[in-house]
Amino acid sequence: MEIVKKSKTVIFASGTEHGGGSGAENLVVASINNLNLDYEVVAFVSNWENGGVRERADRLGIPFIHFDGPFTAEEYQRVVEESGADWIALSGWLKLVKGLDPKKTFNIHPGSTTRYGGKGMHGIHVHRVVVASGDITTQVNMHFVTEEYDKGPVFFRYFVDVKPTDTPEELQKNVNKVEHEYQPLITSMVVNGEISWDGENPDSLKVPQGYKWLK
Repeated sequence: MEIVKKSKTVIFASGTEHGGGSGAENLVVASINNLNLDYEVVAFVSNWENGGVRERADRLGIPFIHFDGPFTAEEYQRVVEESGADWIALSGWLKLVKGLDPKKTFNIHPGSTTRYGGKGMHGIHVHRVVVASGDITTQVNMHFVTEEYDKGPVFFRYFVDVKPTDTPEELQKNVNKVEHEYQPLITSMVVNGEISWDGENPDSLKVPQGYKWLK
């Protein structure tokens, strides 16, 4: 019987010195527990040598790569080559990406990339701005990655209600639940070619017929 190899994916996740990396861990656990998900996580990458991402990698038995710069195209390419991955998933990676294939590099963002994207707009910072704005909904976005923060085409959009009483921390918890539920599924679709683009023209974005998460 022919053995079909799963797509090899490396996860870039900054985390913090003392925590973070829950999205990366969730991608690994989901791939193990759900036979319908077709990808293999081959390494975690973080700019913190002994932070939360390293702790999760060690606990899960996932190879860990410490990447503290310089964050040049050549160094990004070296790290990906070292990992042996075909696909690059950013999950809380805070550095600008350079030199990677935009067709095979994708990110998850805890808000609208058009309204609340760009340098410095990540994690709790996004939720603080959303709550302060008075918006009644926020979004989880997934998008392909170019060499500009949050400018690649969005291929997943899920709306999350913002209650008038929500604090940024409460909103973050609600958004994280959605991220953990859908990120593995959408990641599997991307690395298996169900969602794609040509790396240059956002209008070239392709999703499956009947796809419902791009309103």
